[in-house]
Amino acid sequence: MKFICEKNILQEAISNVQKAITGKSTMPVLQGILLVAKDSEVTLIGSDIDLSIEAKITAEVIEEGSVVLDSKLFGEIIRKLPNNTIEITTDANNAIKIVCQKSYATIIHMNSDDYPSLPNIIENMIFSISQKVLKNMMKGTIFAVAQDETRPILTGVLFEIKDKRLNLVALDGYRVAFRSEPVDNDSFITAVIPGKTLSEVSKILEETDEPVNITFTPNHILFNIGKTKVISRLLEGEFIKYNSIIPEEYNLKITAKRSELLNCIERASLMAKEGNTNLVKFNIEEDNMIITSNSQLGKSREEINIILQGEPLQIAFNSKYLIELLKIMEEDEILMEFSSGVNPCVVRNKEKNNCTYMVLPVRIRATNN
Repeated sequence: MKFICEKNILQEAISNVQKAITGKSTMPVLQGILLVAKDSEVTLIGSDIDLSIEAKITAEVIEEGSVVLDSKLFGEIIRKLPNNTIEITTDANNAIKIVCQKSYATIIHMNSDDYPSLPNIIENMIFSISQKVLKNMMKGTIFAVAQDETRPILTGVLFEIKDKRLNLVALDGYRVAFRSEPVDNDSFITAVIPGKTLSEVSKILEETDEPVNITFTPNHILFNIGKTKVISRLLEGEFIKYNSIIPEEYNLKITAKRSELLNCIERASLMAKEGNTNLVKFNIEEDNMIITSNSQLGKSREEINIILQGEPLQIAFNSKYLIELLKIMEEDEILMEFSSGVNPCVVRNKEKNNCTYMVLPVRIRATNN
């Protein structure tokens, strides 16, 4: 094998495929990147079986061939080379030679025949959506996936296409994150994608209107992003019926400035580090909301102007959950809907109806704080 390519292009491709290499596989070959030089391009593949990423780059292929190289070592060598053309050649003794200007290195390679094949997916494209929109939807839901493996289905995000809308849903037992955008597709599709997959895909997606093409099979999903492909297995099992757990009715609704509310909760939470509850209390009154927290560290009291519809209420939350969702919401004003001090709070944008967040409260005894 022998090819010549640009350092920056190769480095970006390595960075993308490395996202699939966890280092946890018992197969040594999966600690490596598969390189296949053929025709006028080089294909790079990284995989941990569950998640595989393939990137293609244009290159001057002088001699076709394939090798597997240690991911970390190969990536570090390429990253530290000068920004110039690189020549990569297979050498004797199971090694490849890397030359860039006056830099020279050899790496022992593994046999490409030992590298597992990627799932064979027929790319009868199901639908397209802009990279920017999908990236934003992922960002707005990934934070709420369960980290606990006791219920594996909740470590993924529900990917649902129905009624010409794409819905992404994540929940972890304490909160629900729902994002929805219109798509030009009449299909009905439902699949649960591992949170890790979406996290890595979101890093590859760009802030552009260029499309990402998505193909589903019964067991896998394929994201086609320019010259990069991401193939992931789907999680098995049925996702929780999210519509049945998000309250539709409420007794009290407030309108608040998102950034102002976020700042108040962040300041109050500094005192709420005792234990793992990060507890902040809301005392909702006629035209303001008082946010308090206290612990052995001290006390904090914040006040924010609101518009209230309904009766006053006292309720408490884990501040971490509110901070995470307020950070990823985009509108200046938000709505918060409450039924009681022990029922979930629903948070939405004031203007655009493209997201719904639900957070469970922390039960407290009534106080005069």
